[in-house]
Amino acid sequence: MDAISAMDDAMLPPGVAARLVENGNGLRMHVLESGIETPGRPCLLLLHGFPELAYSWRKVMPALAAAGYHVVAPDQRGYGRTTGWDPEYDGDLGSFHLLNLVRDVLGLLDAIGHARVAAVVGHDFGASVAAWCALLRPDIFPAVALMSAPFAGPPGRRRAAQPDIHAALAALPRPRKHYQWYYSTRDVDADMRGAPQGLHDFLRGYYHHKSADWPGNQPFPLAGWTAEELAKLPTYYIMDLDADMAATAAAEMPDAAQVAACRWLPEAELAVYAAEYARTGFQGGLQWYRCRTSGRFDAELEVFAGRSIDVPSCFISGAADWGVHQAPGALQRMQGTACTCMAPVALIQGAGHWVQQEQPDEVVRRLLGFLGGPA
Repeated sequence: MDAISAMDDAMLPPGVAARLVENGNGLRMHVLESGIETPGRPCLLLLHGFPELAYSWRKVMPALAAAGYHVVAPDQRGYGRTTGWDPEYDGDLGSFHLLNLVRDVLGLLDAIGHARVAAVVGHDFGASVAAWCALLRPDIFPAVALMSAPFAGPPGRRRAAQPDIHAALAALPRPRKHYQWYYSTRDVDADMRGAPQGLHDFLRGYYHHKSADWPGNQPFPLAGWTAEELAKLPTYYIMDLDADMAATAAAEMPDAAQVAACRWLPEAELAVYAAEYARTGFQGGLQWYRCRTSGRFDAELEVFAGRSIDVPSCFISGAADWGVHQAPGALQRMQGTACTCMAPVALIQGAGHWVQQEQPDEVVRRLLGFLGGPA
């Protein structure tokens, strides 16, 4: 992977700066920071999901820094301007395993001089990394905020065999497939990177489809892990069997008036994502899904079966985010057993999946309230 520089200040909002940091785990991590002017501040570590970047935290970082924190948001392994990861489908899949992603975070903290953080905050797949940070090293991560993706706990050692959900989805009157297993197939990076509508418009359609701007995002709990229940999810989660994600996003592309009205992701900001993914592709992020769907690393995680997150935790999501319910029962397990010191769930009106971008002020208010800052 070619050497690349940190984002230029002109690409970032005032109060946010970028630099490159060697993390001691094979990566030169691209990191956005706020609150760097005063040494000794407590650290807030922000971990993004898919298909996002450290840039996804740009709208909340200055306000969190104004509350007295050193706010740090890296491009995680496989993303953006962080380098040192294997970009090949047939490359080193194990380097994207959750335990190694935790090692990436620990190495970053060492490199920037923080022995511990005030809290780790994770959104989407970043919430999985944040949860495992808090579960494995509560001494370093004494509080955790999860966003959009509930953490149901480590996999059990004696799990009941699951029915073949894929055959059942394919056999529905409207044949379907699960997006995570689609994301694990070889051609997905090319499907999205080479989308017929162009990468910029692909991302516009994808982000719109999962936001509160799309009127179909009116989530509710599902009764169970069955094809009939999962088929109630939107097509960005349970796709039509013969469609790729480019076609799925194209079917929900907002019109010109809707794009012009989108204040949370104007065209100039979307262009940043499009330029980064045009350069890197999506395979780095897709490897995270392959680690999950392959089952290859489950045995390592099963060592922690029954262990809970016992530090203070909270869960923040958009009220229009189906991610809260895409894994039936996960929200309840998170509140009941996986997190033993969890604040009430916060579902923010006017936000879908991209909650920290769609409603940044409310996210800041909720995070500071959780941390004991001004509400």
